[in-house]
Amino acid sequence: MTDLSFIIHEPATEYHARSRNGEFMSSHLLADFRESPALYRRKVSGEITESESSAFVMGRAAHCLILEGRNAFDREYVVTDGPINPRTGESYGRNTKAFAEWAATQEREIISGKDFSFLLKLQRGVWLHPLASELLADGIAEGVVRAEYCSVPCQIRMDWFSMKSGLVDLKTCDTLRWFESDCHRYGYIQQLAFYRAILRIVTGKNFPVHIIAVEKNEPFSAGVWKLTDELLDLAELSNKSALERFRACCISGVWPTGYEDLRIIDTL
Repeated sequence: MTDLSFIIHEPATEYHARSRNGEFMSSHLLADFRESPALYRRKVSGEITESESSAFVMGRAAHCLILEGRNAFDREYVVTDGPINPRTGESYGRNTKAFAEWAATQEREIISGKDFSFLLKLQRGVWLHPLASELLADGIAEGVVRAEYCSVPCQIRMDWFSMKSGLVDLKTCDTLRWFESDCHRYGYIQQLAFYRAILRIVTGKNFPVHIIAVEKNEPFSAGVWKLTDELLDLAELSNKSALERFRACCISGVWPTGYEDLRIIDTL
């Protein structure tokens, strides 16, 4: 298959809005549901609203710069420290009223010079890694795919996809030493099993799955991991089970916390 018409290109804001309103299940919402059906329900009903953290903004900017390049980055972001205070000759602090008023007039998201230097270090770390640069040599960034999975409308937004390399996900971490533990702790394996399953529905095949991780600290080293089919198959069983429970909650209208039953602590 060489036809990539199954991939949709749309702004991230539109994609996320269609998850937040419950129209499509995403991997992140499914993770919320696995944690607590009540949490999922409160998010899609609007009872819980999440503001963008500075870490989330930086992560999105890093993905744009690393995966889409400087031209795409400059369309979305402006690198500046903001207006200058005439009394001091230095820029106003980000927490000042003057900075907030100035920022409100900007069409692009603001990245400070210091933060941009940090992003460049992440970019350099990824592109200097021979396997990472090979995986990212040809493909599509931020492609969206939608399909019905386990009778549930679902959507994915892939960091990177190519017919040759398959799925490539970009993560940042504190240290590569513990990244494999991060994969389990943060549900990366279930996330990518979900992506692989949606892709299989629309293409009829399983694609390889890789994760590129880059450290957020010196020396900003990068590493590449391939997830085995056996591991992804196990994670897919977990996802299918969660989607079955999700459909049951939709029918019953009951969204438990997941902690209603008595639990026992019997180990040190």
